[in-house]
Amino acid sequence: MPGLVEAHSHVMQGAFWKRVYCGYFDRMDPEGRVWPGLTTIDNLLVRLSKADREFEDRTKPLAGWGFDPLYWGSERLQRRHLDQVSTSRPIGILHASCHILNVNTKTLKMAGLLRSGLKHPGLPLGEDGLPEGELRGHECMALANRHVGFMREELANDEFGFRQFAKQCVRTGVTTATDLAAVLPDDAVKMMLRVTAEQDFPVRIAAMRKFINLTGPDLIRVARELGDLSTDGLRLGSIKVVADGSIQGFTARLCAPGYFNGAPNGIWYMPREHIEEVSRLALKENVQMHVHTNGDQATQLVLECIQKSLKKHAWSDHRFTMQHCQLASRNQLKKMRELGLCANLFSNQIFFWGDLHCKYTVGPKRARNMNACRSALDIGVPTAIHSDAPITPLSPLFTAWCAVNRLTHSGQVLGKHECITIDEALYAITMGAAYTLKLDSEIGSIEKGKRADFAILEQDPTEVDIKNLKDIEVWGTVQDGRVFPASEQ
Repeated sequence: MPGLVEAHSHVMQGAFWKRVYCGYFDRMDPEGRVWPGLTTIDNLLVRLSKADREFEDRTKPLAGWGFDPLYWGSERLQRRHLDQVSTSRPIGILHASCHILNVNTKTLKMAGLLRSGLKHPGLPLGEDGLPEGELRGHECMALANRHVGFMREELANDEFGFRQFAKQCVRTGVTTATDLAAVLPDDAVKMMLRVTAEQDFPVRIAAMRKFINLTGPDLIRVARELGDLSTDGLRLGSIKVVADGSIQGFTARLCAPGYFNGAPNGIWYMPREHIEEVSRLALKENVQMHVHTNGDQATQLVLECIQKSLKKHAWSDHRFTMQHCQLASRNQLKKMRELGLCANLFSNQIFFWGDLHCKYTVGPKRARNMNACRSALDIGVPTAIHSDAPITPLSPLFTAWCAVNRLTHSGQVLGKHECITIDEALYAITMGAAYTLKLDSEIGSIEKGKRADFAILEQDPTEVDIKNLKDIEVWGTVQDGRVFPASEQ
């Protein structure tokens, strides 16, 4: 079938495997090894302590990723827990959402955060008035990232991780994938250009410059300069804006009635005026923009900003894409169609967090309407679906299975009225995804004049039982006419 397109992923997934996997679910690494999920704090501390003993350099940071405490109920990881592993080396544990970081006392000291008098919604304090070790939102996380190995610049320059990501693409039938929040320093761009030009590199990468550490005008200038460097293997020139955090991390911005368990509303990652400015400039300069919103309040804000900008600079084929927009209402989806926006919905969330969204975050009624693929398609919004790897595993067939079945981890169907057909799901992970990247004239279907990108599957996905869609094995890929068996990765 056509090569599968992952329209929302992050190549840092490959680099993460140099760190300790701390997730709740079993996870396969690029070499095919399955790491068992961790279901208690004690399990987590055992794995971290083992990694601590294996590191001879006591100053080297110990970093973990994929952590998902929501499954543990009310128990929260604090610095006192991580201090049991080590008080001499910095420790940082990145949540599965990548929007929260837990650190030990050593890291807080190195980041200048172990002091009283701090007041920030992303920095919970203990009874002693000192930070508990949980850093919520990128603004707070940035103060500690450099000390625990999660600097975006460092991850972007990891050539080994870049190649590891490509291996996972072949194993899952992906021939085009995104790096959808890249900082793209010069050295990383040079490395990516060199590696993607190699004859045996198996995947096309579309990397988008994240709106961070730049003014709006500088972001657009940099995007245009990067666009001039684009090649067949590396597509550059688009931008990514992040408006809020994650629902399962309680950092997304929700409309009333807010969080089901009464948690405070989430965190604005960017003020309205910055979103308005960058959307206006992107439309003026013909730079495509992708916008992360999880909560419906964030989605509403972004829609208002883009509508205002389009009145100043109309662009009939901008294809600005709302990424995730998990709680988008039917009215918001109608507004997206009216404004010419695309939606890339996070259908994997239904399986991994659907039960918890019912119980803790948004409640059963709103959870049944999350990631509304059926509504988006019926309304006429160009729609893709995604994994957001490494947030959830890279596997478009699994993503399609989620959108078709909407089964949670416990086995309940969450919002049957939002299920889509197999044909619609396969379209969403091929042509639908390609459309959001403005690559539909080159990839996404098998037809004369397009690139020879194919996914070779062991079974026909249109003939298997819909419950078995995720279990179809991938033989390998053909990317731009070059054959890549999964067995050789």
